[in-house]
Amino acid sequence: MADLERVLKRIDEDLDQSLDRLFSLLRIPSISADPTFKADCRRAAEWCAATLSEVGFEASVRDTQGHPMVVGHYTGAGEGAPHVLFYGHYDVQPVDPLDLWETSPFEPSLAEVEGEKRIVGRGSADDKGQLMTFVEAARAWFAETGGLPVNVTVLFEGEEESSSPSMIPFLTANAKELTRDVALVCDTNMWNRKTPAIATMLRGLVYDEVIIQAASRDLHSGLYGSAARNPIHVLTRILADLRDENGHIKIPDFYEGVPELSDEQKASWDRLGFDQAEFLGGVGLSVPAGERDRSVLEQIWSRPTLEVNGIVGGYIGEGAKTVIPAKASAKVSFRLVGEQDPDKIRAAFRAFVTARAPEDCKVTFLSHGGDRAVSQPTDSDFVQKTRKALSDEWNTEAALIAMGGSIPIVTQFKRHLGMDSVLVGFGLDDDRIHSPNEKYNLSSFHGGTRSWARILGELGAGKNLA
Repeated sequence: MADLERVLKRIDEDLDQSLDRLFSLLRIPSISADPTFKADCRRAAEWCAATLSEVGFEASVRDTQGHPMVVGHYTGAGEGAPHVLFYGHYDVQPVDPLDLWETSPFEPSLAEVEGEKRIVGRGSADDKGQLMTFVEAARAWFAETGGLPVNVTVLFEGEEESSSPSMIPFLTANAKELTRDVALVCDTNMWNRKTPAIATMLRGLVYDEVIIQAASRDLHSGLYGSAARNPIHVLTRILADLRDENGHIKIPDFYEGVPELSDEQKASWDRLGFDQAEFLGGVGLSVPAGERDRSVLEQIWSRPTLEVNGIVGGYIGEGAKTVIPAKASAKVSFRLVGEQDPDKIRAAFRAFVTARAPEDCKVTFLSHGGDRAVSQPTDSDFVQKTRKALSDEWNTEAALIAMGGSIPIVTQFKRHLGMDSVLVGFGLDDDRIHSPNEKYNLSSFHGGTRSWARILGELGAGKNLA
């Protein structure tokens, strides 16, 4: 306990220096999806490896077929202590549209909005600010005690924002080095500003693109109107057929493998006090649009979805152009739950679309990946000790929540390394990740750093955790 108090005091006293270090990382434009920034991604990886080495880890940059990984090790806690794998990613999303940023995205700043201090800049919440909470917690432990209470392997990825093409080959090639007692993943949110959370359920994902081709070229709508098939009409009619008036998805066998919530789970979620009016009102909406017989919290956490993420077709420039396009396309994503099979969902969707296409239209599909839903055990010692540490820091019981999104690395850790994960993050719903003016509250950064210090201490207080 005396060690922990000194560590927490060090974190408080060094907050300004911790921010300076975070800002140094935020200034590196490590956009993994754009080849223009390849050198910057390597620069970010080298910065992370150098920082881990400075803290006290044995760290190195590992080349892959794409952007490099960063791996660090600390084994000074001894054989009897747990050995955890901490995961984060140093790459960030593109910044477009740039004109909507109020400040330069890679010139981080500390702003005060309605009495709340915010770290502003691309990557501040997703995921540089998050991963640095762990690094700074480790720094404080090393500074005050000369080591960490547990053995730690660190894995920082540089392609999370571009579908992680190098991750599975890297995991399988380095399975022995990376397989630990549990993975700690810091890429999630708190329940609210004052309540920390551990995410225990993640939805899976199927992402497909459908292209409808009609005529061999774009046509003049005065010469060919009505006589020629318009692929936009075809596509939008098919997309409209995917859901009924009650929000149910009409693809045959779509709900196969979808579980019902247990009474205990429903009661646990009810106790969270979720306000669906506030949730929708925060983005200018008021009427839930999903399955009418399900609550909003069920819709975003435990029910599968179908969303059209983009439609392209015809003339979309300034002014008018009377054209019947030769083709139209849509990008469609599905969030999966329970035992839904991504391959079956993709095949059923494609069959649904193909069956409704007219004879003179050609339908093609492009796959943009997919994976199953995943649930983590809530009764393990790792979860319980993490929950205690979070509750102690925030002076309120940490919530066990589900997430509407997908974090593929959690599935990959389970599938390729046989390893469960504990998902702890300090982001907030209004952090604007993937959007202009991304921010990370100073309270999230500071409280997150203190939380990781407590978690490391709590995990190290016992041996042979399960």
